[in-house]
Amino acid sequence: MSKIVILGAGISGHVAAAHLRRKLDKTHEVVVVSPNSNYQWIPSNIWVGIGRMKSKEILFPLAPLYKKKGIGFKQAKVVTFHPEGDSSETKPYVLAEYVVGENKGKQEKVTYDYLINATGPKLNFEGTEGLIPGENKTYSVCTYTHADHAWEGLNALIQEMKKGKKAKILIGTGHAKSTCQGAAFEYILNVEQELRRHKVRDMAEITWISNEYELGDFGMDGMLLSYGSMTMKSAEMVGMVFEDRGIKWILGAGVNKIEDGIAHYENLEGEQKTENYDFAMLIPAFSGHGFKAFDKNENDITEKLFKGFMIVDADYTPKPYEEWSVKDWPETYQNPSYKNIFAPGIAFAPPHAISKPRNSKNGTEIFPAPPRTGMPSGITAKLVADNIIDSIKSNKESLHHKGSLGNMGAACIASAGYGMTSGSGVSITTYPIVPDYEKYPNTHGRKLGQTFGEIGLAGHWLKLMLHYAFIYKAKMKPFWWLIPE
Repeated sequence: MSKIVILGAGISGHVAAAHLRRKLDKTHEVVVVSPNSNYQWIPSNIWVGIGRMKSKEILFPLAPLYKKKGIGFKQAKVVTFHPEGDSSETKPYVLAEYVVGENKGKQEKVTYDYLINATGPKLNFEGTEGLIPGENKTYSVCTYTHADHAWEGLNALIQEMKKGKKAKILIGTGHAKSTCQGAAFEYILNVEQELRRHKVRDMAEITWISNEYELGDFGMDGMLLSYGSMTMKSAEMVGMVFEDRGIKWILGAGVNKIEDGIAHYENLEGEQKTENYDFAMLIPAFSGHGFKAFDKNENDITEKLFKGFMIVDADYTPKPYEEWSVKDWPETYQNPSYKNIFAPGIAFAPPHAISKPRNSKNGTEIFPAPPRTGMPSGITAKLVADNIIDSIKSNKESLHHKGSLGNMGAACIASAGYGMTSGSGVSITTYPIVPDYEKYPNTHGRKLGQTFGEIGLAGHWLKLMLHYAFIYKAKMKPFWWLIPE
């Protein structure tokens, strides 16, 4: 009998647990350890943040589902990693601390044969002074509770605008190294559309602020994409969308401090500037959780497991930007020191940025960190689960299933306004996620035809359809596994 422990119940953790439980017989134990009581479909937080969906529509409780499906569940947070066990426990384990109930505050050694670290990122709001969701007129849509608060703040401002108040709205990234520009891009388009729906668009100045060097970078160094019969840069496409909606933009901005209604930032010229606002939604930096690891003698071996995020089968050799390659990126998400530990989704440490690193004239790094959200999280979780399943069934290590972000595509459908007949969506498909300049030297490292953009009502309908499809899948309803990651 094998015991597989999954840390985290987000997209990666939940996908891994579902596939493991379906494909392994009940003699094998699947256990999820997560401090969160609910599963949330994060892509739909955007609609919660504009009041078009209730948070209860994008989440459900984990415990009843896991009990029904035969998946163990501990509502606890990981404290430390012990991949060799210790003097009193010969099996590897993680030390977990319960966060609710009668065991709250108590710690437990959770042993395992295989460990999947799917803890995702720490939302590092404290990395930017004053960037606190719900304070200083700044909000977030990173969680459903944040999105609920964002709608409360936005709705209050809309009511003031209806009474004649002119307002400034600022949306984008709240740190010089933030990622997840796509979520902010989606939110700014939805906010703009909601202002039109409430007939107050003429009362608002809307500004995009980002650490991107160009529009449409999205932490992926931009894209050359097919758009209808044309070929255009993602910068041109996003610029067209913003101009059509009267959205201004500030680029190369490393936000470093937030005061009530004032965002302080440094630009690539090294200038310290400010932007006033009445409502802001700024994505924080993502960071590792700061986990510690110890060997069987209680010696600190954190550097064997973590480099901020978890170390996997990537090439972390420091090298100049010009020497970076798709070959640097991991394929199995296995820790090289401890072969029974894996880290799919956002939990693994990327070997380097995808966008070209840029420093301000003061030396401040201002560029996006690489995204690993959405489709890549689900795909990498499934391949990790499949490798563990094969290893258990064959009784020997199997790493047959592989998938690098350098040979993996991703589809992003950014809602650009909610409505059955008036909604819109910006659909962008990218292949590969990490550009391969050797294979596609003349098309910015990506394959045209599989890297394309579309704008229109169909995108909104597809996004809405995916919302319901993936909630269905996450609830593990009949034939859920037929829905791809």
